[in-house]
Amino acid sequence: MSHNVGSSLGSESLVTNAPVLIIGAGCTGLSIAQGLKKTGINYVLFEREPGNLQRARDWNMGAHWGIPILKTLIPPEAFAKLDAAQVDPNRPCPPADTIKFLNGQTGEQIGAATTPHLYRLIRSKLRALIADGIEIQYSKTLSNITYSDDGATVTAHFADGSSTTGCMIIGADGARSLVRNLLLAPEKAALTTLEFAASIVQAKYTIEQVKFLRSWHPLFVAAPHPAGYMAWVGLHSAPKVEDPENWIMNHYISWPYSHAEQERDKEFSNEMRLKQVQGFAELFSDPFRSAFAWLKDDQPVWYAPLTQWDPSLPEHRWENHGGRVTLAGDAAHPMTFQRGQGLNSAIKDAAEIVSQISDFVKSNKSRAEAIDAYEKEMIDRTGTEVKLSCENTRMVHVWDEVLDSPLVSKGFSKQ
Repeated sequence: MSHNVGSSLGSESLVTNAPVLIIGAGCTGLSIAQGLKKTGINYVLFEREPGNLQRARDWNMGAHWGIPILKTLIPPEAFAKLDAAQVDPNRPCPPADTIKFLNGQTGEQIGAATTPHLYRLIRSKLRALIADGIEIQYSKTLSNITYSDDGATVTAHFADGSSTTGCMIIGADGARSLVRNLLLAPEKAALTTLEFAASIVQAKYTIEQVKFLRSWHPLFVAAPHPAGYMAWVGLHSAPKVEDPENWIMNHYISWPYSHAEQERDKEFSNEMRLKQVQGFAELFSDPFRSAFAWLKDDQPVWYAPLTQWDPSLPEHRWENHGGRVTLAGDAAHPMTFQRGQGLNSAIKDAAEIVSQISDFVKSNKSRAEAIDAYEKEMIDRTGTEVKLSCENTRMVHVWDEVLDSPLVSKGFSKQ
């Protein structure tokens, strides 16, 4: 039986049964929904995409220290299927995995990092797994948030003209969060574009080629280059052991790219981006050189300037309206991807906010106290990680500092 989140508490006179409104059905929003459901708390989950969790572009993510936390949020039968969401579902996640770092120019190993329970998870499969048993309202694009004058409720308004009232809104709608944009002036909510970029490809190869590319490591291998580049060759999807021709590999090269250069090249076509990244790859040893050289002439390239948003900056402090609105996951702390902390941080957010809402529902604290406590822990933790991930991105592109970078020296461990 669900708790009535809208019960009266102290000076708050809340509407009976007012649900928690979650904006965004990514991994963060779904994890929060599962945690609230497990605790018996009413929620409504909204997603701007149409009625499924599939997107044209998929990717994979690292999960490690966040895995035990995820286990506390989702049903046991869902957690038992986690291996099936891996890039290689036929390779059970080992107790620990050691990832090699190579000199991109010579191929010589310059470092290795061992990480316990290192999962590489396909985002679409992880979302589907976490979404099991969760009702989602699709095609709901947030357009406005309004607050009742009595301090009791908050209302989410959507582009289709509908609206829903609840006791609080959690913005879990990704790096370009509409909730964040409504809480802050657009210029304050905007992502900070760094002077680095990456070009990413996902491709299939011949049997001989794909086995060659995976021979360095079943998951991935990474290589900084003395000239200031960073490369990654890894697996994205290998559903069938006996069908390597349909395995999909996932590679990127990142490089220093000034704002002026990014502006100069902003009209680059896909063909130009492909030639650009293949030119970078020619400087590398294998498997990086061949991974890009073997691509077809019409290979799609995902070009991505690296961005971040630090929630700990004073100018980024939002008003939570007495605990009626907050942010979680990439909506609160988008960070560069090269330290593999984004998903783990989001899972931690989900557990923390569910715990605080539970305390509020049990009348252990007011709603304002609960959300203030959540935000203090989350902002302190993730503000540090945003800065560390940014510094790591800089260091892996400076050869004299590579070995001291958090990625090479400590791997994916939590700081």
